[in-house]
Amino acid sequence: MKTIDKIPTGKIGRTSKLMQTGVKLGGNYLKYYSKKAFNSDFTRDELDQNNADDIYDSLKSLKGSALKVAQMLSMEKSLLPNAYVEKFSLAQFSVPPLSAPLVRKTFKKYNGGYPEELYDTFATQSVNAASIGQVHKASKDGKKLAVKIQYPGVADSISSDLAMVKPIATRMFNLQGKDSEKYFKEVEGKLLEETDYILEVKQSKEISEACSHIPNLKFPKYYEDLSSERIITMDWMDGKHLSEFAKENKSQEKADKVGQALWDFYMYQMHVLKEVHADPHPGNFLIDKDANLIAIDFGCIKQVPDDFYVPYFELAKKENINNPEFFNKKLFELEILREDDTEREIKYFSELFYQMLSLFTSPFHEETFDFADETFWSSITELSEKYSKDTELRKMNGNRGSKHFLYINRTFFGLYNLLHDLEAKIEVNKFRDYMS
Repeated sequence: MKTIDKIPTGKIGRTSKLMQTGVKLGGNYLKYYSKKAFNSDFTRDELDQNNADDIYDSLKSLKGSALKVAQMLSMEKSLLPNAYVEKFSLAQFSVPPLSAPLVRKTFKKYNGGYPEELYDTFATQSVNAASIGQVHKASKDGKKLAVKIQYPGVADSISSDLAMVKPIATRMFNLQGKDSEKYFKEVEGKLLEETDYILEVKQSKEISEACSHIPNLKFPKYYEDLSSERIITMDWMDGKHLSEFAKENKSQEKADKVGQALWDFYMYQMHVLKEVHADPHPGNFLIDKDANLIAIDFGCIKQVPDDFYVPYFELAKKENINNPEFFNKKLFELEILREDDTEREIKYFSELFYQMLSLFTSPFHEETFDFADETFWSSITELSEKYSKDTELRKMNGNRGSKHFLYINRTFFGLYNLLHDLEAKIEVNKFRDYMS
């Protein structure tokens, strides 16, 4: 794969790159409408594919938060055309890596020496390149190591990248007024945390120690003396990425074993630690030869405060969802309903969130849940399509819900997608065995 010698880090360089992409997209639409004029049956498939290719090509050269957004979008399988999902999913673990000279320069700056001075062996070619950093194989004192290096300028460009994305997001989600700023601040804060590798090592050690007793779950050891604010050194863990395992696996027993470990890991974090690994995409998990789950990335950890946790999980109970008075009270607590809402807005959003929560919390209403159940997934897709085409929704203020919804919903939606890919059947309350 071609390597990258330089990443645009200044606001002007990054903005001009996105503007060039905008021009390409305009050309794609012109081609589409020209063909459509001569053939009314011509579909948007080619347009979607061309747009996905051009947007991804632009984002992969920018890396950082711009590419992270593509990675997040790749998980929204029911919301985006398939061409975008397939292309953006490459952002999880398949983007052009940094060149060897740029890797050496980064090491010298942040770890005080070149790789060959710090390790017994160091592979200059990366084995995995994603949105914020890339991974190299190394060894020291007989130990196989994975070394994650952050791309230069990523942390410095987050604020300006989000400023470019903000007008588009505001229009897409019909966000109104100053109130919408809380969502952008939440995303910016989390992205900045993801670029702080000293924080990531601390979080990695704390969560892996707290969850080490959960069966079929493994974590690498982290080496602080070989880590810094932009470089992390950890044990090399042998295994396949979760998505690769899911495609190749033919054993229901193994699928259920991995799925149960994944579910127990997330439920234990959510209900016991009250903080959660909020980036559940396949690139952050490996499966070893014995079908154990290995968690390898803790850059994005979301704290779950009690004033959000309590009403959120009260609405995971079927009897509470079906109690209109209690249900609406909790919607106000979760900032889904607002004091300045009209009666029409209260009625509309109460019905919308009743449908959504009844569906999304349905796994919690059973003792066991089969994530291969296509009825569940087709219901999610139908609901997404229904509201994406609802002109009534576009007229209403889109500032709905506590800022904590952003990463908590992303966590559950990502978890459900991983379990669906595995086609796993899980015991919903098994995690409680590990709580004492």
